[in-house]
Amino acid sequence: MTAEHTAEWVERAIAQAEPGSAHPSRELQVLERIERARRRKPKVREELITLAHGAGGKATRTLVEAVFLEAFRNPVLESLDDGAALDVNGSRMVFTTDSFVVSPLFFPGGDIGDLAVNGTVNDLAVCGARPLYLSAAFILEEGFPVADLRRITDSMAAAAARAGVHVVTGDTKVVQRGKGDGCYVTTAGVGVLDRKITLGPSTVRPGDAVIVSGPIGEHGITIMIARGELDIAADVTSDTASIHDLVATLLDTAPVRMLRDATRGGVATVLNEIAEAAQLAIMVDEPAIPIRPVVNGACELLGLDPLYVACEGRFVAVVDGAHAEAAVDALRRHPLGEAAAIVGTVEADPAGLVLLKTVFGGTRIVDVLVGDPLPRIC
Repeated sequence: MTAEHTAEWVERAIAQAEPGSAHPSRELQVLERIERARRRKPKVREELITLAHGAGGKATRTLVEAVFLEAFRNPVLESLDDGAALDVNGSRMVFTTDSFVVSPLFFPGGDIGDLAVNGTVNDLAVCGARPLYLSAAFILEEGFPVADLRRITDSMAAAAARAGVHVVTGDTKVVQRGKGDGCYVTTAGVGVLDRKITLGPSTVRPGDAVIVSGPIGEHGITIMIARGELDIAADVTSDTASIHDLVATLLDTAPVRMLRDATRGGVATVLNEIAEAAQLAIMVDEPAIPIRPVVNGACELLGLDPLYVACEGRFVAVVDGAHAEAAVDALRRHPLGEAAAIVGTVEADPAGLVLLKTVFGGTRIVDVLVGDPLPRIC
């Protein structure tokens, strides 16, 4: 949106104020306009699915709420968490599922196999569950090398062993040459809730601290460079890893309000989901965000904001502010949490928004992108 269009939008917002009422500030008018837009019932306006619908941003959210949630609506699904918390004969369990279509299939630091295992384990972990069992379904393209398939399954087996889970069932389908892009993997996972905790937006309070478990953006940048479409060389590898043990360390250390793994849409999207669901504000301190110089440099060259670039081994946590330092100290003693940092705080207003205190001393809104500049990163 150009500056001219932005100005016109603000003027229209002011003009819509009720006659005789005191004019709120321009900033308040803009915030009210944003809030009215968010309250509208989601509607997919496109006639055809685009890559943006699978990128984890606004288009994905609209598709999920307007199509899938509308069709399958039930109390468990409506939370739209990374997994479904279920009560089964007195036991509390979490069930999740995910599909992986990453391109390329093999990249520095991992491949579609360990990505599938780690991603599913992580979805269980951020729900507070101890991962137990996985399923694995493969869609293979005719002509796909058996050697590559063995490499993928070996990687999955190794990742499952590291995470302490078992692949106990699965399926295989083969499609015609040119119809499947090599290999797609769909996994589902089951875990048990050992702790009597409640994680979710209803528990988030002003004064809570926001923690990121490690450097951000490494997976997304690795995938973009690995595609070989850009004349960029950088010593960066994917951060794909199972974070369940790191999450357990956090849960044993501090009162945790909410957890999310920062995959599609990156940390920015996760923070917006938390702020909107809790109807609170999140203030982020830009200099506190952990990011490796090589990733920051690559983002600058590509014109990307690292806050929106995907991770595959990092989580965002909201914890009681009084215990935040102890939580970070505990995370930093774990190999996967050495660069954990407090990056922000939860505040009462403006409800539903994420604000960033920049390195230059200003403040700006961090919104959710419609799509993602890096499609098919997981």
